[in-house]
Amino acid sequence: MDKINVVLADDHVLVRDGIKALLEDQSGIVVIDEASNGKEALEVIAKNKPHVLIVDIRMPEMNGIEVVGEMSKSHQDVKTLVLSMHDSEEYVVQAIQAGADGYLLKGASKEEFLKALNKVANGGKYFTGDVSAIIMNNFVNGNTNSVVIPKRDIKEHSFNLTKREKQILSLVLEFKNNKDIADELQISKRTAEVHRFNLMKKLEVSNLKELIDKAKNNALV
Repeated sequence: MDKINVVLADDHVLVRDGIKALLEDQSGIVVIDEASNGKEALEVIAKNKPHVLIVDIRMPEMNGIEVVGEMSKSHQDVKTLVLSMHDSEEYVVQAIQAGADGYLLKGASKEEFLKALNKVANGGKYFTGDVSAIIMNNFVNGNTNSVVIPKRDIKEHSFNLTKREKQILSLVLEFKNNKDIADELQISKRTAEVHRFNLMKKLEVSNLKELIDKAKNNALV
């Protein structure tokens, strides 16, 4: 895309002004509109059809998670980046379940913010380190029902698995557990867990059966 068109939704004017000032220095990003509450955000989205909505969680009328959920149903082409001061597991999990493409804390650096925005705008997912740890803890502890990877439409050729991920997936299809995979590839069990989690994110599945079915149906290995 030539330019990334952005809508800002935050009930604090100073926050919106700060983000706009930051993005004005970026030649490939344009803030085309803004909203001060959730309902207004949906109206602005319907009117402007931006590439990305940057949204806070705590807003009047409708909160950011409700907005993201509505976007996932009615405006799937618009990517959503949650920019929040909250790093609690409850908010993170709810945002992901609603369909957020990214979750970034307001204390993030300018460089990380721009990285997250560009990645989300180009169809990727971005979760800041602390947030990724929350997701990973849910996955490692077996709480996959509480962290559902958003199911947006994806094309067969958009998985972009790395060589290592294909190795991991091949072993998963042999019904090997993380310890077996780690031993065979001579990596740590934790590294095997992370690779397996990343596979689930890329393939947008929430449990082992779905992972195996999608891998087989798309001949990924």
